[in-house]
Amino acid sequence: MPSTRALLRGHRRGVLLAVALMLLTLLAGVGLLGVSGAFLTGAALTYGVLGSFNFFTPSAGIRGLTLARIVSRYLEKLSGHDAMLRIARDLRSWFFARALRLSPAQLGRLRTGDLLARLLDDIDAVDGLLLRATGPLLALLGVGGFGLGIVAWLHPPSAAWLALVAAMLAIVVPGCVAWRRSAEETQRAQRRAALRARLHELYEGRADLAALDATTGWLSRVKAEADDVAALERVRRRRLADAQALHGGLAAIGLLGLLWSIANGFTAGVLPAAQAAAIFFIAIGLFEAWAGAGLAWQALLAARASIARLDAVAGARPAVGDPAQPLAVPAHGALRFEDVTFAWADDGRPVLRGLDLTIAPGERIAISGDSGAGKSTLTALLLRSAEAQAGQVTWAGIDLRALAQADWYARLAWLPQNAPVFAGRVRDNLVFGAPDADDVTLWAMLAQVRLKGWAERIGGLDAWVGESGVTMSAGQARRLALARALLRQAPLVVLDEPTEGLDHDTADALLRELPALLAGRSLLLITHGALPPGLVDRHLWLRAGRLHDDRGTHASV
Repeated sequence: MPSTRALLRGHRRGVLLAVALMLLTLLAGVGLLGVSGAFLTGAALTYGVLGSFNFFTPSAGIRGLTLARIVSRYLEKLSGHDAMLRIARDLRSWFFARALRLSPAQLGRLRTGDLLARLLDDIDAVDGLLLRATGPLLALLGVGGFGLGIVAWLHPPSAAWLALVAAMLAIVVPGCVAWRRSAEETQRAQRRAALRARLHELYEGRADLAALDATTGWLSRVKAEADDVAALERVRRRRLADAQALHGGLAAIGLLGLLWSIANGFTAGVLPAAQAAAIFFIAIGLFEAWAGAGLAWQALLAARASIARLDAVAGARPAVGDPAQPLAVPAHGALRFEDVTFAWADDGRPVLRGLDLTIAPGERIAISGDSGAGKSTLTALLLRSAEAQAGQVTWAGIDLRALAQADWYARLAWLPQNAPVFAGRVRDNLVFGAPDADDVTLWAMLAQVRLKGWAERIGGLDAWVGESGVTMSAGQARRLALARALLRQAPLVVLDEPTEGLDHDTADALLRELPALLAGRSLLLITHGALPPGLVDRHLWLRAGRLHDDRGTHASV
């Protein structure tokens, strides 16, 4: 997949069009000032005295430049916003695709708020790189070259002076705004991300914070981090203001020098008054346009810092990858953990130690254990979101590392502990794993998980369930997620706490019906609760990194 910069290069046509229109707008604006100045000066000098004055040509030029500026400005905004929205769309899709390659452990090192900051703030800075930073700088360079060319044609000494002032501006403004400021922009992006993370955690954990009477302390942390961000923003604005002040001072000096130059040209008889006025007003237009360079330089620095933050996630190497020549995945087989040892860090404490487990085709096994015993780790190895340091996990005798991840996932139906309900219809939430399921199948599954009556009351399969299932109770959301997993016709079903959020009677009834719902498929059930008789063939406990049978001894599994 492309890098951030390669993805931006893919939009170069739209960006070049927007930059060309930006340049045309600036040229029309500067040209309008020059022609208007010459026109007014020529009209004033011939008023009440004998002499000729070409009224029609400059007035037509003024009308033409005014219309060109209006049209180009409109088209510039239209094409610029279109290009930026397309870039933002592709950047977010690209970032999602790259981040999804990473394991939960890799993403878990980042706070949710930090990921949101990269997805929102950093992408917002990057999608404007071409049209808020490099584009304006190129346009300012272009209008400067064109304006200096016109002045050189009219009066070379004035053009030489303007070129000297332009060179001074090109040194002073970047020096004030951007010289050795990359580290500060990186720090600013990091502080903004930390503040967003803190606010996100405040919102997500507001109930727990209130219960622990810790809201005030958390709010004080938010205020402290907000003050840090505000301080950095003030420094940033002050530098921009300093650059603008220096720009204004140099521009004033430039205009005074230019007045002296064109006055000498006029008194020497080599520069007509109308052309002298045109040069003066062209210079005013150029200085006004160049005043935007400071903001463009700041946008450039911010975008570069954001590109580095995006690439730090998107460019990370996945912990688990596909083999160069993956093997075909058998449709059925036994799942085996063979002497598996795993630790989340190379020098960390092993979570699993020589673990052995076999699940034969059609066998149903439950695994229980204390929090932190390694149940989620065992699931992560099964789902190939992590790799064991020793031992192997096999399917039908084939090491999972020899299989393509997508092919292996086709053999799994998984219900995670925190399975989401997606914003959309009931139907949309059911068909993720079974896109070809018809309405009869969907209604039958809803009935099996005791959601048929609920679905009928809210309007059927096309009823809207709301963002994160806001219209549902926790138990209903859990049963809908279970239905989604069971609809997937995979030979191995992995259920992590399938009855979490259900009342005792509903949970017991659902578990008793599981064997019929599985229809002969293998089951790996992760649970803390008691199980009804006959649900599983074996109930194992995970302790000290190994599986034990119900007598508390190491199971020969």
